[in-house]
Amino acid sequence: MVEIADIFRCYGPQYRAKYGDKILPSHRQAMGAIVRCRTAALGGHVDRCDQCGHETVSYNSCRNRHCPTCQHMPRERWLEQRKGEILPTDYFHVVFTLPHTLNPIVLNNKKVMLAILFKAASQTLLTFGEKTFGGKLGFIATLHTWDQKLNAHFHLHCLVAGGAVSSDNSRWIPCKGNYLFNARALSLMFRGKFMERMKNACQALKLAEYDFHPLKARLYEKPWIVDVRDPVHNQQHVLEYLARYTHRVAIANHRLVSFEDGEVRFRWRDYAHGNKTKIMALAGEEFIRRFLLHTLPSGFVRIRHYGLLGNRCRHAKLARCRTLLSQPAPE
Repeated sequence: MVEIADIFRCYGPQYRAKYGDKILPSHRQAMGAIVRCRTAALGGHVDRCDQCGHETVSYNSCRNRHCPTCQHMPRERWLEQRKGEILPTDYFHVVFTLPHTLNPIVLNNKKVMLAILFKAASQTLLTFGEKTFGGKLGFIATLHTWDQKLNAHFHLHCLVAGGAVSSDNSRWIPCKGNYLFNARALSLMFRGKFMERMKNACQALKLAEYDFHPLKARLYEKPWIVDVRDPVHNQQHVLEYLARYTHRVAIANHRLVSFEDGEVRFRWRDYAHGNKTKIMALAGEEFIRRFLLHTLPSGFVRIRHYGLLGNRCRHAKLARCRTLLSQPAPE
């Protein structure tokens, strides 16, 4: 099977020769880690059968969060920790997407701009929770930065519990049927909160190279996309649903088809034309460039918890929710 590491080994020298000093340290670190992953360079151990004496050498993983080979165990551990946090209610999937006009600014200021994305989206949901339910929501937000062709596409996947705890913690207020919030209204508030924080960042010289006012006019020309999808009804399916979006990288190894004659071929899904699977071919160094667009700044947290699931009050709030919903405490 073709792997990302194979492509880096084959076309990495061409990529380094083409971009030279323009390659960011985080990109070099990710490339080096993925190439060394599960090779003798990272060491390993020998497993020996105590019956027949057969030996198998297992090499260590790089544990880099951008490596497609290393995400299974962290995802399973993370999902295991979430089992006790799922409430017996519907869960809604809400997606907040940034306009592509912002792509160059985000790529050059990832830490600032992505933090604004998290803040604007979370404040939008929490505000709607207060206005609609008169209480506090609970949700998990996961950052994705890619589309099917590996281009920059910055968006947040939010899994939102379908209800809220009242302000006085006396009752659980469920949503009505399959309806959570109006997507158009969410979009307007999200855009306003994002633009306000971006303006403050420009004024604080965190985005000093950009003139905010001409950009503001362009960003208000078109509506921003917020998608509220159908709820997940079965409590047992919530974690399976969540697993589709956490601990993912820009492209998984199973989507790779081949690499030869200077090109990398991979599968992609064309959602605009019947959700068909197609094959795309990119030059080797262009494939690496697109893959590395999606490396995150060191220490940047891409899965965050808000409201009832916020780290400061999670255990107490969830215990109160379970009491109100007559759900036994998790084992």
